[in-house]
Amino acid sequence: MPAHIHLLDQPTKYLFFTGKGGVGKTSVSTAVSIALADAGKKVLLVSTDAASNLDEMLGIELRNQPVAVPGVPRLQVLNIDPDAAAVDYRARVVQQMGPQASDQDIATVREQLSGACTTEIATFDEFSNLLSHGGAAYDHVVFDTAPTGHTLRLLSLPKAWSGFLEGNDRGASCLGPHSGLKMQEQLFNAALAALSDVTQTTVVLVARPDKGALDEAARTSDELRALGLTNQRLVVNAVFHRTHADDPIAAAIEALGRKALDEMPAALRPLVANHIPLRAVDSVGLPALRGLLAAEPPRTTGAATPAVPAMDHHKLSELVAELAQGERGLIMVMGKGGVGKTTIAAAIALGLVRHGKSVHLSTTDPAAHLTVTLNADVPGLSVGRIDPKAETQKYVDKIVTARAATLTEDEKALLIEDLRSPCTEEVAVFHAFSHVVAQARSSFVVLDTAPTGHSLLLMDATGAYHRQMVREFEGKAAARIVTPLMRLQDADYTRIILVTLPESTPVSQAAALQDDLRRAQIEPFAWVVNKSLLATGTADPLLQARLDSERTQMERVAAHTRHAVLVVPWTAQPPIGPSALEALLG
Repeated sequence: MPAHIHLLDQPTKYLFFTGKGGVGKTSVSTAVSIALADAGKKVLLVSTDAASNLDEMLGIELRNQPVAVPGVPRLQVLNIDPDAAAVDYRARVVQQMGPQASDQDIATVREQLSGACTTEIATFDEFSNLLSHGGAAYDHVVFDTAPTGHTLRLLSLPKAWSGFLEGNDRGASCLGPHSGLKMQEQLFNAALAALSDVTQTTVVLVARPDKGALDEAARTSDELRALGLTNQRLVVNAVFHRTHADDPIAAAIEALGRKALDEMPAALRPLVANHIPLRAVDSVGLPALRGLLAAEPPRTTGAATPAVPAMDHHKLSELVAELAQGERGLIMVMGKGGVGKTTIAAAIALGLVRHGKSVHLSTTDPAAHLTVTLNADVPGLSVGRIDPKAETQKYVDKIVTARAATLTEDEKALLIEDLRSPCTEEVAVFHAFSHVVAQARSSFVVLDTAPTGHSLLLMDATGAYHRQMVREFEGKAAARIVTPLMRLQDADYTRIILVTLPESTPVSQAAALQDDLRRAQIEPFAWVVNKSLLATGTADPLLQARLDSERTQMERVAAHTRHAVLVVPWTAQPPIGPSALEALLG
């Protein structure tokens, strides 16, 4: 067992791995799970990420029941499937209604249970079960979580739902009768107790030697501490040490990493920390995963190799020029967490402004980095954010104001009680999203979306709303309605830009996202490959060892898109501020 990973010395039963998208949470959590199992412990590795790539890393098919991992005795893997969890949740709530419930009552509840917030609480229900008696058969339960914003939402739910249910046994929420939720109250309270118990739960903040990733880890640390999760550790993944002094790209990568670590936020400094070196290969397959935590990884030769000529590539400026041929439209930038969606969205927005367009740049990401990335006011560019808390309060105020005049004081109190449901936030965010989509009727709107899993839940809500509107306006009126989903399906109105890194997992997840979008009759417009080392001409042996894999990924991307592949080279200067962002356009 690699002794330098301190959290393996005396691990608690529950281990949560969280952090900014793309920092390597899945790789590190899987490597730790394998190390614990190799040491004789019975381990369950759980993914709470709707866009999990555990199946690709381990070469197995994930299910919503524990699956054994070939080659790792005592390790099982479970993916919390949101759709399967929602089906099971609906069945339990309907069954609880009893034989006295009429067909109309059951139909009403089924309709209440059709939204995205039901999927969220059903997923949380599975999560809570594992934190109570569900993990009893294992020595350790390791959670590979979704990117930070979504994870904070998940980990805050035990407290939110416990508070909502306390003393509340009336009415119906968007999740069906409160009695159906009350039956879970004991489970939610047990989950909250387990999360807050330092002898049971450790939160591992995963970052890279990057200012943005470390800053987000610090913010997450503070927010988790406020929720009562105080037992925290830090893992800094992919720390690069160059093997010779002559390559400027390698020198710049190493210097940036060292600077980020030297200037680590104060909130992280007291935490027990481990550094994992950058490896020559992606963490796919058991040998690579076991090697990730090895004390002495295979070394590349220290001799300099001839620089590979920088790859000829289509530039982001070409995409912007193509988009600028129109007068208005919605540009949605989507992809796995950590691939640089915010950076690419901001660069596209700035490029459109330089073409003389009026642009609104917004984000649906709970972690919201747009203002930090732009770091300046730009004439012709307005910047906004769909803030879940602000949108929820606005939505609640609107509903209460609209209905207050017709309600008694008791009925008004019941309405406000219902609107305290945490899933109200999902409805409010969807309404705000719909408003932003509609803005593109008269100008350009560039929308930086949340990491894949969270975005897919928003798309589910969009689809559910569309189906509801079609049912309500069935007949001649249906021809006159235009729903947000219809705008997303309109290729003249919406352009979807998929962003990926030239690595196996981000490319696979972007391809899976494209498949999901196509099933909703939404066709992605173009792919952008961000942070390409192949486009820099590096000669460092370790970085060179990663280039063969990058070439393969470029070929995979080309096979997935009908548009020319856009490539953004890795840059030594952090892409913060208008000048640095415009430099990415090429």
